[in-house]
Amino acid sequence: MPGLRETRVADGGAEAYKGREINDRRPKRTRPMRDLKLPDQRHPEKAHRPDRTQPKKPSWIRVKAPSGKGYAETHRIMRENKLVTVCEEAGCPNAGECWSQGHATMMIMGEVCTRGCSFCNVATGRPDALDAFEPGRVAHAVRTLGLNHVVITSVDRDDLEDGGAEHFAQTIRAVRHQSPGTTIEILTPDFLKCDPSVLETVVAAKPDVFNHNLETVPGLYPSVRPGARYFHSLRLLQRVKELDPTMFTKSGIMVGLGEDRQGVLQVMDDMRAADVDFLTIGQYLQPTPKHHAVDRFVHPDEFAAYEKSAYGKGFLMVSATPLTRSSYHAGDDFAKLRENRLKKLAEA
Repeated sequence: MPGLRETRVADGGAEAYKGREINDRRPKRTRPMRDLKLPDQRHPEKAHRPDRTQPKKPSWIRVKAPSGKGYAETHRIMRENKLVTVCEEAGCPNAGECWSQGHATMMIMGEVCTRGCSFCNVATGRPDALDAFEPGRVAHAVRTLGLNHVVITSVDRDDLEDGGAEHFAQTIRAVRHQSPGTTIEILTPDFLKCDPSVLETVVAAKPDVFNHNLETVPGLYPSVRPGARYFHSLRLLQRVKELDPTMFTKSGIMVGLGEDRQGVLQVMDDMRAADVDFLTIGQYLQPTPKHHAVDRFVHPDEFAAYEKSAYGKGFLMVSATPLTRSSYHAGDDFAKLRENRLKKLAEA
C-alpha cells in the first residue's frame, strides 16, 4: 500500500483529498522561505547579471573589523529586541566603530525591500506584514542604549498604501514617550507611489531631522536607482520645509558611480534650491560582484574640495569623506548643525 505522499501524487480521488486534509493541519507558509545569506536569494533581481570586479581598495578606505565589549553589547540589545539595523543589512564599513560606541541605525518595517537599486545590499522581494509592536521595541532599545540621538530608517514599502508613513510616525512617538531627551533623525523612502498627503503624517510626528537621500546624479538614476525619480525625491525634501520650515532637512549622495564633478555640483545647487540644510557625500563601495561597478575611488582631497564648495553654496552642515554615510557621527553632526543655524540666525 503506497504511503500518504505517494497516494497524493498518484491518485486524484478521495485518498488524495484525505491527504490534503491531513496536511492542512500543518502550519502553512504563504511563500517559500528565503535564505538571505545566499546572494541569489537575497538579490534575485541581480542574479542574472554578469560579475563586475571591484578594483582594489586604496588605503584610505580600509577599516578595522568589528570587535570589543561595546560592539557585543549593542549586538545583544539589537537581537534581544528583534530589531533590524541598516548597519548590518547594507554592510556599512563603519559598523564596528559605531556599534562599539553604542550607536546603531534602526531599520524598521522589515529587512526586505520592494525596490532593487543596483548599489544597495538590502534584500529585495515581497516583505512581511508590518509588526505593530516594532515601534515599542525600537523605543525600548533607544532607552536601553541611552542614546542622545537616534537615526531611524526603513526599507521601501511600495506594497503599503501609505508607504509606511504611519509606522514611521508611531515609531517617532514611541521614542519620544520613552526617551523625551533623545533627538530623532529619520531617513525615509521616497513615498513615490503614495498620495502626497502621507508626507504630512511623518512631518507631523516632529522628527528633529528629516533625511531622504538623492543617492546620485540624475543622469545615473536609470542604472543606479531605477525605481525612483530624481525630481520627485528633490520635491519631497522641498515639501518637508514647506510643511515645517523649522525642521532640519538632510540628503546625501555617493560618488564613484560614474558621475563627474559638474554633476555633483549641480546636485548641490538643486538641494540648496530645495532648502536642504545638511549634505553628506561618501564613497560608493560595491557590496557584491552583481552590484553596480565602482567607477573609481575618489581621493580624500577631492572630498575636501566638495566640502568647501558645499559650504560656499550655503549648506549649514557638510560631511564629505570616503567613509561618510548618512548616519555616521549623526549625533555629533546634529549638534553642529543646530549650532550653525543659531549662528546664522544671529548674523541675520
